[in-house]
Amino acid sequence: MLPVPEAITFREWVERWLDRKSKEVRPKTALAYRQDLAGVLRELGAIRLQALRPHHIRAALDHMADQGASPRALRMALTLTRAALEDAVRMDLVPRNVARAVDLRTPPNPPAFRVLSPEEVGRLVEAARPERLFAAIYLALSTGLRRGELCGLRWGHVDLEAWTLRVEENRITLKGKAVASPPKTPRAARVITLSSDAVSVLQEWRARQEEERAHAGEAWEDTGHVFTDPLGRPIHPDTLNHTLRRVCDRAGLPRLRVHDLRHIHATLMLRKGVPVEVVAERLGHATPAFTLAQYRHVLPDEHRTWALNLSELLSGTPRARA
Repeated sequence: MLPVPEAITFREWVERWLDRKSKEVRPKTALAYRQDLAGVLRELGAIRLQALRPHHIRAALDHMADQGASPRALRMALTLTRAALEDAVRMDLVPRNVARAVDLRTPPNPPAFRVLSPEEVGRLVEAARPERLFAAIYLALSTGLRRGELCGLRWGHVDLEAWTLRVEENRITLKGKAVASPPKTPRAARVITLSSDAVSVLQEWRARQEEERAHAGEAWEDTGHVFTDPLGRPIHPDTLNHTLRRVCDRAGLPRLRVHDLRHIHATLMLRKGVPVEVVAERLGHATPAFTLAQYRHVLPDEHRTWALNLSELLSGTPRARA
């Protein structure tokens, strides 16, 4: 039970709000909410809910920014604070949502992803070939699958004869432990058409996995996952990031995350002229507009390629520079 309204602190209310939200969202999302609100609670937790004012929230966000919080962290902290206080307004605990008077005066987000040129992607692929999980890295680059989707993929979801795979499971980390989860969004549950080289890579990987199964004998765990350890157990999502770091070091490239491979896949497809609607469906995005906003980073040579003469623009058949 909460204390009388006049005595409720901001921390007490937010903890109650988080407990309720944990019953409405996935466990990983609930944990993310707690992490996103941790900085605000450190600054404002002891203040009585009814005494909270916009300047308190502004000062807390400014202090978080001074301590190195990213624009995304500040944005999420304010968004969730507004949501928690909106619930307090509905419960008639406070007369207004004071967080709505606060805005963020932060610089634009820096690019969240590193875009590789086609030449750099080629180096990355060659550097990945010696790795046991080469097929996972290759599939990420050629399909744009999320890390959790790669780790949750089962052979029952893959049809190598039809060159397709279905995204039906997302393997996430929760307090360090890998657990199965539904696809991230309804659109994330999708069918992806595979390229011929991706099919070949998966066929080679399946043959290697069968060899590992024979070598493991009775120790093999038949989980049905595509990407497993040598005993058949599904790999931990962090394993892919560890593998990718080694590959980047070997290729002489900046270290990437598996999610960066998803971004590279989308950027290279768009650069190649693949319709944005197709790219959005492959990535499981809600709309093509979201795909362009999130994943379209123009590569440096494109500005030169598409610096067309006015006569070319008017002719109806513009030709890109070779």
